[in-house]
Amino acid sequence: MEDLCVTFTDSGAKMAEVNLGKRKEKCENCTKQCNKRQADDGGNSHHNNTEAAEQVSDSPQLLLSACLSCDGCLSEEETLMISQQNLDRLHHVLALNKKCDSSKHKVLVASVCPQSLPFFAVKFGVDISEAAHKLCVQYVFDTTVAAGFSILESQREFISRYRRRSHDSHALPMFTSSCPGWIRYAERVLGSVVTPHICSARSPQQVMGCLIKDYFCKQQKLSAEKLYHVVIAPCFDKKLEAVREEFYNSVLESRDVDCVLTSGQIFGLMEQRKVSVEELDSSPLDHILGESGEEELQRHEGRGSEGFLEHIFRHAAKELFGLDVHEITYKTLRNRDFQEVTLERDGETLLQFAAVYGFRNIQTLVHRMKKGRVPYQLVEVLSCPGGCLSGRGQAESEESGGRVDKALVQQMEEAYTSLPVRLPELNPAVHRLYQDWLQGHDSPLSNALLHTGYRTINHAPSQPPHMQW
Repeated sequence: MEDLCVTFTDSGAKMAEVNLGKRKEKCENCTKQCNKRQADDGGNSHHNNTEAAEQVSDSPQLLLSACLSCDGCLSEEETLMISQQNLDRLHHVLALNKKCDSSKHKVLVASVCPQSLPFFAVKFGVDISEAAHKLCVQYVFDTTVAAGFSILESQREFISRYRRRSHDSHALPMFTSSCPGWIRYAERVLGSVVTPHICSARSPQQVMGCLIKDYFCKQQKLSAEKLYHVVIAPCFDKKLEAVREEFYNSVLESRDVDCVLTSGQIFGLMEQRKVSVEELDSSPLDHILGESGEEELQRHEGRGSEGFLEHIFRHAAKELFGLDVHEITYKTLRNRDFQEVTLERDGETLLQFAAVYGFRNIQTLVHRMKKGRVPYQLVEVLSCPGGCLSGRGQAESEESGGRVDKALVQQMEEAYTSLPVRLPELNPAVHRLYQDWLQGHDSPLSNALLHTGYRTINHAPSQPPHMQW
């Protein structure tokens, strides 16, 4: 990516930043905020807010599509922090690296989410491994190893929760914690009804942040402030996750992730500067352990979103009931984004898990939960319909009128599933890092760096009666 880095440093290379708030796939009961914005804007709102205003003023019902158009739920502090999550900030770092004062130079590290690589493979017209080779800066890592930690810690936590379910009302169901859009919605809107049920394992992005700023810096004999860590992700909400307070390391005086850029932002800049894939140098991915040779790209089980449900389901079947699950069959309920899997033995249901994607389905799930009608022990929750490959930071296109490009998503799914599967339990890098970096499984250091907590933040009132889903 050396040639690509040159395009970043060109002072004329500025890509229009997408307004994060307008693209968030969530609704946060912002009726009051929406009405206030209309009054404040005095009719001079942006197109998306105009659309929202029309829907509110023409009807007593506030539609979900209107809520998703508003950025009013971002605080001023969050807006300021997220304003640093852009290409201009990266340009600033690269510009400093060109100056003679080496004391201000930073080592640039890029961590690429496995769900972003299929996007570049499709756009570049190459296979997924070659696409990874085109995204190299000084160091570039695939975050699959970090996802391995997140999956294994989630598995362990589920077993613990299941075994204490009889005396802990918050033990089950357990909700996955890898999606920042879902986490933000749960903390700010759903509150204590849901937050105790959220798995404490950090997301792959934030595990990777710790891995880079702690372990990798030590291996390279670098201080954390000398390293600039960029994550390339399919989702705008990853920017919000990176600026969470708990992911700032006060000891190192550094954020675990300095900047999140979406796949679409990177590719859009390349298009604007007319950089073709043939111009880019091809370099192999780096090994987090510093080993020589090319890092082999692999993926986890699942449908393109790291497969937390499938991994935990198989692990729980074996650990709790001594059953080996070779094939998982999904049963579609409301739609393809609301599915369940069941483990049965002799007619008895042992486990019942669900995959719930998109906020309409999430609302249905929460409504059932409040009525005590959720039979699931675990729910994999993702805010984007279709999962992470359909993240709004890469799945929308101008050709589709700013909507999800279904043909592109299908191509990305095909590229992603072409990768070989490896269980995180069988990844030697993960096992070695547990020992060399974390001082073993379930150690105090492991619990501190691989887990976090969730809480109610400015809990909103219950959903108003005119909110329609």
